[in-house]
Amino acid sequence: MLMNTHIHAVVWLDHREAKIFTFNADVEPPTVVAAGGTGHHLQHKANVPGSGHQGVDKAFFDRLVAALEGYGAILLAGPGNAKLEFRNFLDEQAPALAKRISAVQTLDHPDDAEMLALGRRFFRADDRMRSAAPR
Repeated sequence: MLMNTHIHAVVWLDHREAKIFTFNADVEPPTVVAAGGTGHHLQHKANVPGSGHQGVDKAFFDRLVAALEGYGAILLAGPGNAKLEFRNFLDEQAPALAKRISAVQTLDHPDDAEMLALGRRFFRADDRMRSAAPR
């Protein structure tokens, strides 16, 4: 995909999937990137060695990085730690994409219409701030 900095994206993600909502002249259904495995978190059990938590699903994050290639400003959102883990992954593995992350927000499980409304509000304000920033 060619780089088009005028197409923004909101990425809602948890440990099972990521939904990419794009913002341009056309309204398109979200792109879904699924995680591998069960998507269930292991919880710590008493008298069992280790933390009980799964590590970062690198293959899932790699697929998400590929799906985000070409977008301009990106808002990361989601209910748990996956959005923060993905942000940290970007800082280490895809610093050029990490620079395009405008914000990270905690957000439960909105429907598609709520995600589109959030994205429009967020990017209207984000675009105004970016255009007013000294160059």
